[in-house]
Parts: sequence; structure tokens; C-alpha cells
Amino acid sequence: MTTTSEALAALKAPLDRMPDPAGRAEAAALEAELATVHGVRHAIAVSSGTAALHTALVACNVGPGDEVLLPSATVIMTVSAVTAVGAHPVFVDTAEDGRGMDLPDVAAKTTARTRAINPVHLAGRTDGLIDLAAYAQSAGLHVIEDACQAQGSTTRGRAAGTVGSIGCFSLKDGKIISCGEGGYLLTDDDTLAERAAAYRTHWLTPAPGAPAASRRGMNYRLAEPLAALARLNLKGLDQAVARRREQAHRLYDLVGDTPGLTVHAPGPGDTPNGYSALWRVDLDRPRDFSARLAEAGVANSVGTYRLRAAHQHPACQDLSPADCPRAAEAVDRMLAVTLQQRTMEADLRRFAETIRCEAKTWAEGQ
Repeated sequence: MTTTSEALAALKAPLDRMPDPAGRAEAAALEAELATVHGVRHAIAVSSGTAALHTALVACNVGPGDEVLLPSATVIMTVSAVTAVGAHPVFVDTAEDGRGMDLPDVAAKTTARTRAINPVHLAGRTDGLIDLAAYAQSAGLHVIEDACQAQGSTTRGRAAGTVGSIGCFSLKDGKIISCGEGGYLLTDDDTLAERAAAYRTHWLTPAPGAPAASRRGMNYRLAEPLAALARLNLKGLDQAVARRREQAHRLYDLVGDTPGLTVHAPGPGDTPNGYSALWRVDLDRPRDFSARLAEAGVANSVGTYRLRAAHQHPACQDLSPADCPRAAEAVDRMLAVTLQQRTMEADLRRFAETIRCEAKTWAEGQ
């Protein structure tokens, strides 16, 4: 874990250069390092994970009148990025095995207006990504990966965020690699990279078919001090992923065979990063159970952050969403326990004891 003294040392150079309105030495260095670490041609640093998603859609020429397929089992931020470019989100149900987007539903909902598929790697899981990418290629569609929770996850030996046309990541505090707030995109496509770089800086730089200042863009630049912190933390990516995986497996061991809880094992060929420890809850009123755990000090996606299937989210009702019953059940029964680099053995033991006791009490009260 990064120490305070290390962070202060990393901040000295960018702070000494300020004010430097056009400076981006730290951001440019971060982009080069991210590209090398992930084995891609281009990385584009931006101000947040949501900014990364928005920028990726623009780079892929997704706009008004277009449709984007995305899982109903997603966070609202992914939906917001799609609507921000004027496109229509089309929610796809969860696969029958509870892992990833349902390919038959993807195919059924692909229309002449579909421009991209936007899988979301919740809890660091990349379920079904390779098969989804193969379908997208056959249909002539971009795959824009929301890998904001998937730094360090792999599927069949390929890193999350490098399978599709473009991958989007967050550097928000709490992510495996963070700098407080920020994000980045990864791509091997030169044109997508140039469009993304132009858009995040008000289109002050040219892109293929769009000279500088020929389009409107946004200020999605990553601040230099934050880029410096991201560079520092990126050096420990492998160790950070290893630690998070160890934490998740340790929590699984401590919780053990607790009735009503089933570990959500990764799919074949997938190696998640351990972003969250993940179970399926087979107790009555699973959302209430997750809320009870949150009240007892075990932070989790449903109980703490109110995650729900997008087609049921109040903010999505104006989109006339189709029902996605498996997605609703998958999210409602998802227990994704939040882990952090600073989570210690004592914390894991406390989480496990609380989960076991609350599950027992809940089951007895059914």
C-alpha cells in the first residue's frame, strides 16, 4: 500500500510546476505506463470512469438515434453514459447460468440501430466476455467494456478491458488502483484513440476525419497531481491484485458453508481480481438480508449502495425498459462484499462472523 510520504513525494514535481495550464507531463507518462502494463497500443487518461464510458461511446461514433445493448445487471453510471450521447440503452437479461449477458437475448435485441454492446464487469467478473465479443464481431458491433471494477481480471488469458474495441476503467478511491478520482481508456485502435484524446480536451487536437476544433468536446482531462498519484499506485498493480484475491479467498474460507449462501464461482477460464467477495443469497427477502448486513457493518453492493437491476431502477423508467427477470433475481440475490487494500485479517474475521450469524438468524426466522 502507498504510504503518505510516498504520495507526498510523488506530488512534489507536478505541484512545483503549477500553475501550468497546458501541462500534462504526468498524464502523458501515466498513459504510456498504462499502455505498457496492459499490453495495448493506447491508453487515454480522463477525469473519471463515467467520463471514460462517455468518451468511448463518442469515439465509437455512437450518438442520437443509436442503440447500445448493455446488461440490466449494471450500475446506473453505465446507463447515464449511454443517454449522455443521446443513444438509447437496451437492457439485456442475464444468462441462464447467472453469468454475464444472455447471448440469445443479445441477438434478439440487436437491430439495425444497434451500434455497440457495453458489457459491465461487476465485482471484477468477466463472465461470457469472449463469446460476446465473437458475436459482436460477427454483427459488426463495437464492444465497449465497462471494466471499472475489473483492473487485473483476466478471461482466457486476456486482460479485462482489452478484449473489446475499447475498455473503460475508473481510478476512483476504492478501486484496486486509484488516485482519488479519475479514469482511463484502453484500445489498440489508432482511430478510436485519437477520437477519445480529442474529445476529452474540447477537440483541440485532430482525429481522423475531424480536424482540430471541428467538433465540440468536453474537459475530461485528468489533473496532473492525480495522474502523479495514479502513476505511483500503478507500480503496485500486481501486488494490489494479489492482495485483493487473497482477501476474497480468505473471506470465503472464513464464511465457509453457511446455509443460504453459495459462493459465485468464476466461469471457466476466468480469473477475477477479487474486487468483491461474491455469493448468491438463497434466503427469503435477499435484499433485506443484504441491507441488514450493511447495518451490521458489512458493506455490500445491494445493501450499502442500493444496486438494483437497471430495468427496475427509478431513473430508467422513462426508457421504457423491457423486463429482464433473471437479471432482477441475479442482482437481488447478489451479495458482493466490498473489500479494500486496507482491509485486514481482523476485519475479515469480523465480516465473516457477522455474515454467519446474520444468515443463521435470518434462516431461523423464515
